[in-house]
Amino acid sequence: MKQSDRFSKLWPSIVTFVGMLISFGLLSLAMKSLPLGTAYAVWTGIGAIGAFLVGIFILGEAFTLTRALAAIFIVCGLILMKISNHE
Repeated sequence: MKQSDRFSKLWPSIVTFVGMLISFGLLSLAMKSLPLGTAYAVWTGIGAIGAFLVGIFILGEAFTLTRALAAIFIVCGLILMKISNHE
């Protein structure tokens, strides 16, 4: 979305909208087998980790130990959320 420059650039805007549609479609599929809270938490967590990785590897944002640790905590929280559905 950042590359679309407020949706003023055509191709980055198209990529953003296609990504949004795919993302909502996958959330919809996930909600067929997971409770809403878990599905939404996983969806937002994947988005957060995805944005973190895109920022580092594509946009050249800084990789710091603190940011990496925060990403690890997000992943651990998602795992715990998923595991809690089986108790």
